[in-house]
Amino acid sequence: MKAILIRPTPRMGIFPFPTRQKAATAIPHKATNMKSLRELTRPNIWALPPTPCHERPSHEGHTLLDANESPYNKPLNRYPDPLQKELKERLAPVKGVAPGQIFLGNGTDEAIDLCYRIFCEPRTDNVVAIEPTYTRYRHFAAVNDVEYRPVPLGQDYQLEADRLLSACDGHTKLVWLCSPNNPTGNLLRRDEVLKILGGFHGMVVIDEAYADFSRQKTFREELGSHPNLIVLNTFSNSWASAAIRLGITFAHEDVIGLFNKAKYTHNISTLTQQKAIEAIDSRFDVDDWVRLILLERSKMLASFRQLPICEKVYPSDANFFLVRMTGAQAVCDYLAERGIIVADLSGTTLCQAACA
Repeated sequence: MKAILIRPTPRMGIFPFPTRQKAATAIPHKATNMKSLRELTRPNIWALPPTPCHERPSHEGHTLLDANESPYNKPLNRYPDPLQKELKERLAPVKGVAPGQIFLGNGTDEAIDLCYRIFCEPRTDNVVAIEPTYTRYRHFAAVNDVEYRPVPLGQDYQLEADRLLSACDGHTKLVWLCSPNNPTGNLLRRDEVLKILGGFHGMVVIDEAYADFSRQKTFREELGSHPNLIVLNTFSNSWASAAIRLGITFAHEDVIGLFNKAKYTHNISTLTQQKAIEAIDSRFDVDDWVRLILLERSKMLASFRQLPICEKVYPSDANFFLVRMTGAQAVCDYLAERGIIVADLSGTTLCQAACA
C-alpha cells in the first residue's frame, strides 16, 4: 500500500489575480529576536559592489561599445536587461507588490541556490525544513555544503511550529516552508507559519509555487510586516510557461538587493522576458486555465474515491493531489505503459508510513 502523486490535466482554467491590491512598500516591523540583515548575510556577499551593468542606461539611443556587442542581427545582438525592469513593472501590479520587491531567476532553482550562497557559510551554518517537501531544498544544501535539518510534519501533513523552531540553533540561517506543499498538496496552517515568522531569528522562505491554485491569502501580502520573509513563485504552473524557466522571488527591497548582487549578470534572456510580458498581457487566459484545472481536480478527487484500490485521497490546494493506493507500483507501471507518468512516493518520509 503506497502513495502516488496525480496531476489532473484539463482540456483547457479562473484565477482572481490581485490586480487592485496595494503594493506592500512600507518598511516592515522587525521582530525583536531577529538578527540584522547584515548579521545574516555572508560577509563576502555583503561586501560585493553592485554589478556595474546594473546601472547601465537602456539600449534605446545608446551605442554600448564597452559591451563588445555585434552591430548585426538586431535585436538579438543586444545583451538583455540585467534587472528586467519592464517585466517587473508589468508584473508588480498583477502580484500586488512594488517592482523593487521582485527578483527574477532561472526557475525557482536559481533563487533557492542564491538563498544558500547569500546567507549560509558552508560547513558552519545550517537550514531547517519541513519533511516531506520539495527535494531541491535538500539538493542545494548539499551543493553548497550546508547542513540540512528535516523536521517531519505532524498529523494530516501539517506544520508544527514549535517542533520546527526547536530544531533551530544559532547557526540556522534559513527555514524552508512550502505551501501548498509539494508533494502533499495541502496548505500549511497560516497561524503556525506566522508563529515561525515571528519566532525565528533568520530568513523564512515560503515556496508558493502552487498558491495560484488556492483561494487563500498569499504570504507575499505579508512582506510589509516581516523583513525576514522571502516568498517564491513561478511562471511554470498556473501561467503554463514552464518552458521559459522563469521563477519569481518576493522580498523586502534590501533582500532583493543582495540577490541582485550575487546573481549571474544576465540571468534572464531577452526572449524569456518577452514571453513573460506576453503571458502577462494574456493573463485572463491564465485565469481560465486555472479555473478549469480546479474543476478537473474536483472531478478526479471524486473519481479516485470510487476506486476499490484507492484507500485514501488527501485534500489538495495545488494542481496535483496525493492518494494512497493498494499496489501503487503496479498502478504506476500500468499508467506508464499507457503514456501517463505519475510519482511513486512510497519511499518518501511519512508517505510510506501513511500507507502502511
